[in-house]
Amino acid sequence: MLLVLGSCRATKYLEKDQALIKAVKIRGINKNLVEQAEQYVQNGLQKNSRFNLALYNTFNTKKGKYRTDKIKSIGEAPHLLDSSLLEISRSEIEKFLKTKGYFNAKVKAEVQKKDQRAYITFLADTSMSFKIGSISHTIPDTAVRKLYEAQVNNFTHIHQEKTYDQDSLVHDRDKIHEILGRNGYYEYLKSYMTVNLDTTKAPFKTDVHVYIDNPPGELKHQTYTFNESFIAIRNSKGHLKRDGDTTTLDGQYHFTSYSNNFNKKIIKRYLFINKDELYNIDNYNLTRDRLYALNIFRNIKIDLKKTADSTNRLNAYYDLTPSKKMSNRIEAACQINNVSNGFKFANTYANKNLFGGAELFEFRASYDIQFDATYDGFFQQVLSRDFNIGVSLSFPKLIPFNFSRLSRNGVPRTIFVSNFEFFDQRNQFTNRIFINSMTYNWIESPYRTHSFTPINVEYRVGEYTSGFRTTLIDQGYSLLVATNDRTSINLGSRYMFIYNAIKLKELSNFNYFSLSLGLSGNTSSLLSKVFDSKINTDGTRTLLGLTYEQYVKPEIDFRAYKFLGNNNQLVIRINPGIVVPYGNTKELTFEKLFFGGGSQGMRAWQGRTLGPGAYNRATISTEATRNSLRGLDQIGEIKLEANVEYRFKLITKLLGGSLKGAIFGDFGNVWRLTPNTLNPGGEFKVDSFMKQIAIGSGLGLRFDVNYFILRLDLGIKVKDPQFTDSDQWVIRHFFNRKEFKERYAATNAPDVYSFLNFNIGIGMPF
Repeated sequence: MLLVLGSCRATKYLEKDQALIKAVKIRGINKNLVEQAEQYVQNGLQKNSRFNLALYNTFNTKKGKYRTDKIKSIGEAPHLLDSSLLEISRSEIEKFLKTKGYFNAKVKAEVQKKDQRAYITFLADTSMSFKIGSISHTIPDTAVRKLYEAQVNNFTHIHQEKTYDQDSLVHDRDKIHEILGRNGYYEYLKSYMTVNLDTTKAPFKTDVHVYIDNPPGELKHQTYTFNESFIAIRNSKGHLKRDGDTTTLDGQYHFTSYSNNFNKKIIKRYLFINKDELYNIDNYNLTRDRLYALNIFRNIKIDLKKTADSTNRLNAYYDLTPSKKMSNRIEAACQINNVSNGFKFANTYANKNLFGGAELFEFRASYDIQFDATYDGFFQQVLSRDFNIGVSLSFPKLIPFNFSRLSRNGVPRTIFVSNFEFFDQRNQFTNRIFINSMTYNWIESPYRTHSFTPINVEYRVGEYTSGFRTTLIDQGYSLLVATNDRTSINLGSRYMFIYNAIKLKELSNFNYFSLSLGLSGNTSSLLSKVFDSKINTDGTRTLLGLTYEQYVKPEIDFRAYKFLGNNNQLVIRINPGIVVPYGNTKELTFEKLFFGGGSQGMRAWQGRTLGPGAYNRATISTEATRNSLRGLDQIGEIKLEANVEYRFKLITKLLGGSLKGAIFGDFGNVWRLTPNTLNPGGEFKVDSFMKQIAIGSGLGLRFDVNYFILRLDLGIKVKDPQFTDSDQWVIRHFFNRKEFKERYAATNAPDVYSFLNFNIGIGMPF
């Protein structure tokens, strides 16, 4: 409320001769150019964000005036009418229009003042735009001319009858520089290309003549070849204080190491500046990028210097500063609502260069405890405990293969993981899972990455307490007991493809796509048949005397990102998935299935509290069983989710970071493949699944401090498929929710209905 009032009284702190910028408009130009032209309006002349201004006024005013000292860097200072900024903006807009082919453009600024508020309009008289007439070139160096003529049609943005645009000339200049930089021309400068425009031959036409000059005093451009490389590796403190260990590899890579912690052969693998090869700027950039990707150097400097003779050769000098070898990260999270309260603690230790070959070793331990909020007292009743401990070791290669070409696209990784998880739910169910896996990660191109896990061995021990087991069987949940109350072993594999992950932090228009495919049980089935393993009474086979699961699990994540200007972005996401048991498996263990809700999906619902389908937990016969099954019964083999989120800037500068907002809508549910006694009404049906789509909406805040994003989302339930007909639109009951929640408690106790759900997380939801 304070900020709202501050916004409404934004002019009360101004001097009499001051005026607050209220609106800025640009008239008379092509609508496609308006957004670009607006960028030339000086920042101090643009309209303030009401929220940012109100925030600034709250902390930087005293006794009805703006403070002149001890000014706090919170919010945004008022943007006031300034004649000098007005003239600069007018002139810059005019210049911009001329770069877009409106050579005769004139811009004038009009200002209207009312109640110490300024309304600015820039009026442009553009006349007709100039189009490109003839295109010609003069290039004295025959070798350069041949390269230009051979490739110009592949890159040029300059075409006859196209409206003149200075950006097209800049694009061509940059492309010529790239082409020559790939073909040995180390000393070629962008300034060697000049363009002459001739507007005298025809009305509203300009002839374009490209000229690529030789270096001053030279008859041609010189080409260069790479020579030898000299690599200096500093010590852990970044110093070169003592005599280093000198090693030469392949007769051209001369290492001087002031630290004995690095395998030179691994580093050499990512050096693409090779002796006797023609200078290529791409190989220079590739070498720098791959050395950074090894994640063992915090600073990399590569200098090219001409040899002392006149043979046009270049020596490469590397200055590598190691990163901090070991690190430790502690994380903590807290969840508080009317359903459950809980804490999560995690610690991750990392060693970036364990054996000296850019291996990454990580040890992680976490503990998650949840308390049942339906009981009196914050810590009165433990709902669940989850302890996880694991190690991973990553090597910068695909063991045992040697696909050297993959090194050009990115650093491939072989990752070995061992993980143990102990889960206990209110002393009624325990689950112990021990997983060992090997994964290959490689980069096909900057936009395409692959991950393949050929080996994933999972040993699982699930166990119900005797009393709870008996209760479930008596109430008809024998299949649930048979599926989860057992010891099993699973041999599986997984593949994942990701497209455009590199663009996720960009504000641009692009699509993101990922596909994951999990397979389990085929190898187990083969081994079971080969060794003629025991067959259980229910007809299922075993391996080493243990049951195994067979299933296929594909999942897709498609997103469309639309940049709307001024740090605003629209994201649309579709995330379907299905897991199909077959062969040796009729019913999958609950952790293999999908669930609805959570901070990265249906944000108005807590995780494992949505669906499946139209399932309502009131069908569980007793309150005690309903309480015990919480988190175990709202699962399914089919998932379908969609999200729409609009992201926008709120505060540019806040406590060393920036604050962004979000408005979102979430749509989706999970379903069972076939009818199940555990979840009546939860099966997927083509003619009814659309009626069972849950809808949630909400608001979010993202505090961005560059190296991480702290996220807060508030989701509100709009449509809940556990109810029937019009009652599904629970938003109607939001303002009489006391009565609604009482009716719900009468049938679903101890479950408590919550219209709102808070989510706190690190990073963007998607």
